[in-house]
Parts: sequence; C-alpha cells; structure tokens
Amino acid sequence: MAALRAAVLLAVLAGVVHAPQPAHAALLPCGPQQEPDAARQAQALQIAALVREELERSGATVALVARSGLDLARFGQRYSHAGLSLRHNPASPWAVRQLYYACDERRSRVFDQGLAAFLLGTEDPAHGFMSVVLPEPQQAQALERAALDDARALSLLGASYSANAYAFGLRHQNCNQWVAELLATAWGGLSAGDHTRAASQAWLREQGLQPVVFDVAWPPLRWLAAFIPWVHEDDHPEDDLQAGRYRVVMPLSLERLVRERSPGARRLEFCHTAQHLVVRRGWTPIGESCVAAPGDAVHALHTPHARHAGAAAAR
Repeated sequence: MAALRAAVLLAVLAGVVHAPQPAHAALLPCGPQQEPDAARQAQALQIAALVREELERSGATVALVARSGLDLARFGQRYSHAGLSLRHNPASPWAVRQLYYACDERRSRVFDQGLAAFLLGTEDPAHGFMSVVLPEPQQAQALERAALDDARALSLLGASYSANAYAFGLRHQNCNQWVAELLATAWGGLSAGDHTRAASQAWLREQGLQPVVFDVAWPPLRWLAAFIPWVHEDDHPEDDLQAGRYRVVMPLSLERLVRERSPGARRLEFCHTAQHLVVRRGWTPIGESCVAAPGDAVHALHTPHARHAGAAAAR
C-alpha cells in the first residue's frame, strides 16, 4: 500500500506535465502515448463545443480554466493543470494559453491549445471535470492584456521545469506556477520593468497565495523522486524537506487567489460521464459521482455509435 501511495503521488505530480499532444498522466508521462480513439475525440469535441457556448454566453473574454487528471481525491485535489482560455487567442477562439513540458527538448514551453485537446488530457475518458473561473471585468481586462502579451508571457518562463516546484521558488517552475506569476503581473501594479518572476513571486507572497501541501514523509517516495528528471527537491526549504512536505501551486491555489482579488468572480464547473455533461454555476462543487442537482444543466453526449440529443434542466 505504501508503494502504491508513493507511485500515485509521483504520478499526480508528473500529471501536471503536458506536451502539445494530449499527455497520458502516468508515472512516466514522457513515454510513448496512445492516440485517443474516435469515440473519445468525438466526446471531447462535443464537450468543448458546450464549454465554448457557455463562455460566449458569459460575455467574458478570459477565463482561468483547470481540468482533472488522475484521481486526486485522496489528496483533497480535483484539478491538476490550469491555463487561461482567451476569447481572442490568435490560435483559435477560447484556446488555452498554458505552460507545458516538451519531453523531447527537456524544457518548458508556452503553448496555445484548443479546448478539445485541453480536455483530452483527462485521465479517465468516462469521468472528468473542468473548472472555469471568470474574473470581474476590471481584473479580466488586465489579465487578458497580460496573457496576450507574448513578450510578458515568455519573460515569466522559468529555465527549469519541476512538477513539484516550490511555490515561492525561482530555481524551477511548474505549469500552475507560471499562471500564478502571470496573474501577479496583471494585478500586482508592477511596472513593465518589473514583469519578472522575482517581482511576481514577491507579490504572490504578499497576497498570501496558498500552496497545496503534499505529504512526502515516506522515505522511498523521496528516493523514487530522485530518478525522475521533472521532480526536484533542491528548491524546497530545508524545514519543509525535514517535515516531509512539498508546497506546490495547484489549480486550487489559483482559484483562491482569483476569488480573493476579484470577489465578484463567477465560476462554472463541468462534469462529464460517457453519457452526459453536467454544468453548474456557482462555487459549490459538483459531487464526485457527477450527478446533477436542482438548477444544474444536463446535456446528453453521444458517441459515433450511439446518438442522443437534447439538454434539460435538472429537477
């Protein structure tokens, strides 16, 4: 059981690693990947279309989006990877600007990815979640400007990727940390000359950014981490290591920061099974079983072999 727990946690941390093609969140995410089958691709396209409809209906131009990967419930986390969905993204409307780890190059990249491809990163094609947070207009405008500024986005790109990067460190960086630092440049009142990782991290500390704490007290887990090139310990404070913990920026950290800085922010959550998509408005999460509550919208999903149509409000 302890060995399984270690492997799962390492897989969770590795699961925030992303390549341009949908990555399989496994212990070795840079290994050979299986191409998603036609049914899974068709479902992702259906879900992405419904998400885009909701985004268009919202009147927003930017959204903090996050998707589930591996089952993180045992660690109190539903989401593993976040990015910014932009109405005016040059790649395509509502494409997600995010950081990913290029396995072949062994370096991080900033990458724009369509919503369907973003959703294909979910580990379980029959059960997945997506979160959409919409800041208030003033914060949204500043965030959109920052996210579409290629020079600014690239200036925050860390030189070294680490899935378990220390939340307030500069030696390494993970995908969610890059989003946090971009939020800082958008909302921190920083001058153009201060659009740096150091200035962003200082602001995030001042704002009380809340990292997620992962328990790594079991010694073999630390030993396994030493053999994975995208997991590091040399940026974590010694007292954290002695206590057997990693403090890491996760999507939950970002959602809390957005809600703190933009109290009127709206949230949508999407949950899908193989048969349906549930849409909930508000900050109360959908249950793990993906069952609609009163007021939720439910959309039937179809596969190339079984077609269903329609959408109805849950009763």
